[in-house]
Amino acid sequence: MGERYRAVVERIARAAERAGCDPASVTLIGVTKGVDAARVREAMAAGLRDLGENRVQEAVPKIEAVGPGPRWHLVGHLQRNKARLAVGRFQVIHSLDSLRIAEAVDRAAGEDGRRVPVLIEVNVAGETTKYGIAPGAAVDLVGHVLACRSLDPIGLMTVAPPSGDPETVRPVFRELRALRDRLRAEVAGDAFCELSMGMSGDFEVAIEEGATMVRIGRALFGDR
Repeated sequence: MGERYRAVVERIARAAERAGCDPASVTLIGVTKGVDAARVREAMAAGLRDLGENRVQEAVPKIEAVGPGPRWHLVGHLQRNKARLAVGRFQVIHSLDSLRIAEAVDRAAGEDGRRVPVLIEVNVAGETTKYGIAPGAAVDLVGHVLACRSLDPIGLMTVAPPSGDPETVRPVFRELRALRDRLRAEVAGDAFCELSMGMSGDFEVAIEEGATMVRIGRALFGDR
């Protein structure tokens, strides 16, 4: 586990250097879908501090088994009826993609007495099989989220189409960065700075295009 972790960290550092940014500005989120609590603790011992899960109901027992220490990110689709459970277990939610979900998370966070950092999921490539709002709808949704009392909108997230050549999805990452920059300037302000984009097959290209959070599963934990 330690060797895999160090190899990924080194690849992140090299990509950040190519992009002219500090490697420390890129958060490595280890996606633990299908990984048991013992292996998660091994990754933490190697240095991993941010962990991601795709499904709330599958994450809850793992989060409890791992115990305190890591920062948990919900990186998969959030159903409205799971909002309260998600707020109680995750420190960051990456997949806000509708006003109804935003309102449910805001309500749950308010009742819990906390503010939740959230990212807006954008379906840049327009894939019918993926969640996320269309880029043209981002201004309205970000405006609504900014008005929520218990949400802190911190940036955008996307999932690029699968590809054997990461260069083919570079335009997706570039478009998300441009959208983030426009929203930051026109609507959301300087705190709206995060770009959650890039997975095991394309995270280096994502970093070169401005990713501040990369969601890595297979490259850290192997095939599940």
